[in-house]
Amino acid sequence: MSGVVAVTAPLRTDAGRERVALNTAYVRALTRAGLVPLVVPPILDPEQACAALDRVRGVVLTGGEDVAPARYGARPHPQLGETDAARDAVELALIEGARARRLPMLAICRGIQILNVALGGTLYQDLASERPSEINHADSHARHGLRIEAGSRLHDTLAIVETSVNTRHHQAIRDLAPSLAATAWAPDGVIEAAEPCDGGPWALAVQWHPEDDVEGALFRAFAAAVR
Repeated sequence: MSGVVAVTAPLRTDAGRERVALNTAYVRALTRAGLVPLVVPPILDPEQACAALDRVRGVVLTGGEDVAPARYGARPHPQLGETDAARDAVELALIEGARARRLPMLAICRGIQILNVALGGTLYQDLASERPSEINHADSHARHGLRIEAGSRLHDTLAIVETSVNTRHHQAIRDLAPSLAATAWAPDGVIEAAEPCDGGPWALAVQWHPEDDVEGALFRAFAAAVR
């Protein structure tokens, strides 16, 4: 194993008991890439959470709840899902701390959304009502096409410009943060990937769930950046 990385996780209630619950798919994908995941509980004080950054070599922002719209100056939409203010605060602090330390970041699903918000972007709170299209992005059993920007870090990582990805999200990037560049899109134009364009530390942010796919190129690229 070549590096320990901080990994965010949601809270879940199981038989009346609250738990920090990281999907094992993330653990398996990271360990296959030679990394050791260190789970950062979302109930920590943000400053405590950032103490972990002095002991890890990268950060993974995982999927989960909706980001609170107050974080990007919007009012709640009727279709807004569950939010977690404490998790938002922890992840925003981790993003700021990781960028200050120039730690590589891999952001997945909710991860790309909170990263975009942290850097000054906004979100669609519910794609089906705010940006309807022929694609049901919330269908957990479906895949849709993906167009990748040639010459981007994502293109270098996957070595393709077209593919299909698994999809299960009802939120997505609306206004892209100024320090990010979009690097992949669904056929309906929804942004599906982004990466820094401001000289910031290594980062890849994707809207789909690569941890559930057999191909581990994104995790191997992250591991290479961590080393």
